[in-house]
Amino acid sequence: MARYTGPVCKLCRREGDKLFLKGERCAGAKCAFEKREQPPGQHGQGRRFKRSEYGDQLREKQKIKRSYGLLEGQFHIFYERALREKGITGQQLLTLLESRLDNIVYRIGFAPGRKAARILVRHRHIEVNNRIVDIPSFILNPGDVIRVREKSRKLGVIHDAMKRVKEGKLVPYLELDKAKMEGIFREYPTREAIPMRAREQMVVELYSK
Repeated sequence: MARYTGPVCKLCRREGDKLFLKGERCAGAKCAFEKREQPPGQHGQGRRFKRSEYGDQLREKQKIKRSYGLLEGQFHIFYERALREKGITGQQLLTLLESRLDNIVYRIGFAPGRKAARILVRHRHIEVNNRIVDIPSFILNPGDVIRVREKSRKLGVIHDAMKRVKEGKLVPYLELDKAKMEGIFREYPTREAIPMRAREQMVVELYSK
């Protein structure tokens, strides 16, 4: 399966915002974005030009796409699905992306970042409703129970990630029982509940051209 394998800190600098692609590392002093906020490349420190409307729309799309670790084709599939949903397309897009299994594994605290969450899912360490699911893009439904597989509960990466989680401070659409290493996807998230700094309507405007 195709995936981005380059330096992820450059993606944050390119978008001019923290995308938290390295999980907790991005919140600490070692974050590369804190040391060099300018865009990557030989012209990164040069004079900045005012972006066009198209440029702003493109950057917002890239920010969302890269935050969730998707390639262009994968992202477009979710956009097409959001178009078919009732409601505001941009918000439906974020709701779908936020409901992905790899994202929920990250949000609930089983992994330090979305990349690590995808690896855990791919390697069959995660169960949904007592069944192993190894598809990171699997969309959860309200009431689904996400659990670390019994044989995987001693993995260091999971324990290290869960040490940083406070059960009462999860996003409002998730519940976590740390002792059982399982959580519940309570409901589809509203836009207000999604901790994503993005102007998703610009993505709709970009694809509508």
